[in-house]
Amino acid sequence: MEMVTALLAWNVSSVCRDYFPAGDRWSICPRNEPDISTELSARLSAGAQIFLPGSSEFSHATGRWSALSAPTANIVVVPSVENDVAETVKYANTQNISYFAVNSGHGSITTLGKLQNGIEIWLDRLSSVEIAADGATAKIGGGTKSKTIIDALWAQGKQTVTGACECVSLLGPGLGGGHGFLQGRHGLISDQFVSMNIVLADGELRTIDAESDLWWAIQGAGHNFGIVTSVTSKIYDVQHPDWAYESFIFTGEQVETVYDSINKYHLRNGTPPVDLMSYSLYFNYHDIDPTKSLIMLYILQEGVAAVDSAYTKPFHDLSPIVATAATGPYTELTTWLDNTLSSPPCQKVGRVNILFPIDVKLYDVSAQRKVYDLFSSVTHQTPALNGSVIFFEGYPVEGVKAVPSDQTAVANRADNVLISPFISYAPSPATPELDKTAADLGGRIRQLIHEGTGREEWYAYVNYAFGDETPENWYGYDKWRQDRLKALKQKYDPFGKFSFYAPIA
Repeated sequence: MEMVTALLAWNVSSVCRDYFPAGDRWSICPRNEPDISTELSARLSAGAQIFLPGSSEFSHATGRWSALSAPTANIVVVPSVENDVAETVKYANTQNISYFAVNSGHGSITTLGKLQNGIEIWLDRLSSVEIAADGATAKIGGGTKSKTIIDALWAQGKQTVTGACECVSLLGPGLGGGHGFLQGRHGLISDQFVSMNIVLADGELRTIDAESDLWWAIQGAGHNFGIVTSVTSKIYDVQHPDWAYESFIFTGEQVETVYDSINKYHLRNGTPPVDLMSYSLYFNYHDIDPTKSLIMLYILQEGVAAVDSAYTKPFHDLSPIVATAATGPYTELTTWLDNTLSSPPCQKVGRVNILFPIDVKLYDVSAQRKVYDLFSSVTHQTPALNGSVIFFEGYPVEGVKAVPSDQTAVANRADNVLISPFISYAPSPATPELDKTAADLGGRIRQLIHEGTGREEWYAYVNYAFGDETPENWYGYDKWRQDRLKALKQKYDPFGKFSFYAPIA
């Protein structure tokens, strides 16, 4: 009997090892997390940590910004040095277990949900900012958050392009291009990269730069190729420390006049100013209007004590319900836009938060009306969706367009506005149809915007992607782009270890 039991156990182990795909084995086959923890600990540095299910540390580390189709882990590794990431990947490869890196856990794309019962590599402790002696670059740890970078550089009279939320990392958005307030001057986050340390699918920790054939793909499709443990990025002297903003709230009756004015005075029919950001949204606020959605418009300008009236007067002339203004240093921008560490967008409270991004050159005013009417109607008919908004992000683009489009895997540098329906709700077993209603609303809004462009092709900002888009939407329609990405994928990750976030194929 003992021999039969032993043979059965051997057969189960063999089948699990050889036949079940990565990530499935922990859900199907017997695993012992404490044993894996012991084996991993032996390979890691003394400062590394491992969190197991049931602990508060595990719950904190595995929290996701969006609860829909989220990846799951059976164990969390917290590296204290870059080589800990390499050792974890090597170990997981020997065990045929999937793994994924996490910075702040804001990725909401549904393709991540295909990774279940894996090893989470939480980069939280790889947080550092080291300014080079010449002041031209900084080496930034793979888990460093935007606020840490902004504050560390600002203290030395420096800055670089980061995301617009304090709680996101540099590399989360950076590997997908990465928009930011300073992109009008310097380009996208990825355009600042000089070199990086990256753990590839074989578990090797390598340093790469523009001499590597992988460099092109890392800038825009980087999630598909490895885990970046640190990056050296360009930094700049602060030339314009002061910023100013004005904000306005309008009723829905003013959709056409507001967006026609943004086209004319901010986007200037396709050539927006380098120092101006025009940021608006459709939202619901029942204290002002309990039955219809509202329009919020922010106008931010760099290097001034007050926003130039040429940009604001047309909107004052529309008699907004509310108008506010302020002046302060660059470090105040996240406070003005309510994107600080303590702001609602940075909290993980179990909600579903999904986006449906699309880029446009200018606002199609008739499409803006159709989108407003649909959004206002559905979010009031379905109260659970009332916390949703639609973001219209008009970052300055001169620095982005200055980089040749074939130089990186960022396929679309020609457009001026990033539009993103942001559908947010609390999931409930009592309303299983809510997921479908939410996805349908986001998709319909995006379709209306696409129709308004008059174009056949459309691009989706990969860092906001929902997951139903195509590789062409994320990485470009040119055949040479897709072929180049697939060839690099075959060379550097032939077994698809990094194929859960907006996969190339």
